[in-house]
Amino acid sequence: MKIFSPMAYGNGAYILHKTLEKHLKGYGVREYSPYLTLFPILLKTISIPHDIDLIHTTPDYAPFFLKKNKPLLITFHGYSLGRDCREYNSILQNIHYATALKLFTNLAVQKSTHITAVSKHTASIVENQHNPTDKIRVIYNGVDEQFFRPLSKHKKKRNVKVLFAGNLKRQKGAHWLPEICKKAGTELEFYATTGLMNLPQKLQNIKSVGVVNHQDMPNLYNDMDILLMPTVREGFGLVVAEAMACGLPVVATNCTALPELIDHGKGGYLCKIGDTSDFAEKINILAKSPSLRHIMGEYNRSKIESHFTLKRMVAEYHTLFEEIHS
Repeated sequence: MKIFSPMAYGNGAYILHKTLEKHLKGYGVREYSPYLTLFPILLKTISIPHDIDLIHTTPDYAPFFLKKNKPLLITFHGYSLGRDCREYNSILQNIHYATALKLFTNLAVQKSTHITAVSKHTASIVENQHNPTDKIRVIYNGVDEQFFRPLSKHKKKRNVKVLFAGNLKRQKGAHWLPEICKKAGTELEFYATTGLMNLPQKLQNIKSVGVVNHQDMPNLYNDMDILLMPTVREGFGLVVAEAMACGLPVVATNCTALPELIDHGKGGYLCKIGDTSDFAEKINILAKSPSLRHIMGEYNRSKIESHFTLKRMVAEYHTLFEEIHS
């Protein structure tokens, strides 16, 4: 069975599809620059092989990869068309989401033969907004728990390290980082990656670790003590799952799919969107208690092992592909 997966690089969805390519025979990712989406008609220049059995991509630009008599599977890795996130987008983004992207997504839902989503929250939104013919199948993202794992480490006495990992965008809550850092106090060290998109941005009192290759992320997580995720929307929360697998407690926003990953008070804390004081308070609770960080980190590791492994995810996609092909 041959599966063709055209994907823009530079985001978590791309990582997931590349993971499927690595673990499933016949699955091939055709990556393209996200800048092509500025002129979507250029996506038609991407050649689709004649001998494929299935097209698997994201809904936003799926209509440009339709092929006669070939089934189309779209996976919603998140949902950006909702009204609740408009204030965190740029004016141009809101125009794009309300016009072209909405049109493309509606068309993708109509033309697709199968639809999956990476969380129950995402599936629920899509079903409410687009009313697909069939119920959406939820296949949670998975983490390679052998690769992302706690490493034996002997940390010298030092300040507690807090990590923000992801693209430095308003949708990820990056604009709140300086205020959270300021309110949390001087005994903490805050670090931030620039994400896969390598967006340049200077944040006061926050040290940049730049672009970190995916294979180096386990070492980065293990060098930290707390993961901070003040995002306003997450289709799943792959970074959160990776950090949990490495045994980190998480302080994140109580929104979208994150409550499906993080158990408040057990594996970390869920805070109100934009409440920088709440984020700072919860970070300080963890900073003052190494034992609490350890207990929550172990809880998170166990949850990943029981619910969000790579093996489970790959098996569920393989089963679905076989169902479509039969």
